[in-house]
Amino acid sequence: MSKIIILGINADIGFNISLKYLDDGFEVLGTFRSENKNTEILRSKKNISLVRCDVLSKKDIKNLFEEVKIKKFEWTNIFSSIGSSKPIGNFFDLDFSTWEKSISINFTSQLSIIHGLYKLRDKNSLACVNLMAGGGTNSAMSNYSAYCVSKIGLIKMCELLDAECEDLKIQIIGPGFVRTKTHEETLKAKQMAGSNYERVKEFMESGEQGTSFEDIYRCLKWIDSSEKKVTSGRNFSVVHDSWGKEALEVELKKNLDMYKLRRKGNAVII
Repeated sequence: MSKIIILGINADIGFNISLKYLDDGFEVLGTFRSENKNTEILRSKKNISLVRCDVLSKKDIKNLFEEVKIKKFEWTNIFSSIGSSKPIGNFFDLDFSTWEKSISINFTSQLSIIHGLYKLRDKNSLACVNLMAGGGTNSAMSNYSAYCVSKIGLIKMCELLDAECEDLKIQIIGPGFVRTKTHEETLKAKQMAGSNYERVKEFMESGEQGTSFEDIYRCLKWIDSSEKKVTSGRNFSVVHDSWGKEALEVELKKNLDMYKLRRKGNAVII
């Protein structure tokens, strides 16, 4: 039975993705910061373990590692659903300590967990780690600086870790607009969110589905089954990329710069 660790399993995306991995016969270990309806449902499922872990607590992270050791949970996959768009607002209007805390939640704490779990993986298989990107990584998404810079950091770390670790396949996916409770952070921020407030408000009031959890899962399963040289170190869009198609896989093997952070305009000489 393959084993997956899902970070932030109580979040809407983590919860729904965990159910799909369970249905596919995976054994799941999930982390959560606080109990909610999602954790209540998960506790009734078979082949799942839940571990309380606040990513800002070094004690909790250490306890997570101990739980993985005790359970002999030699994982093959990790999926991180951890993230927060807060604090929202102009950089110079925000409290810097709160901004810095967001960098930890969205970036460094996740890396701390992956760093510790790496040695606890199933060493007989190619480990697969999937992270989540977000809005603003390809443009200046005003008022979400901590969130955006954290996601950019994760994108680059995927490329770096891919280059450093032959036995690790690590990539990041942008799910697009998903109907989750995370959007409540923007709605509560109101004018501090700038133009994104109206965009999110319209989406939430429209009743539109947005990206489905099924599409996110199908993208993850394609990544899980693909060769390291096809997906690892790259940033995929669930909505806009032709993942699952052979033509894309051929192009990715040829173009090592594709779907990675690169400076644009180097050929322009003034």
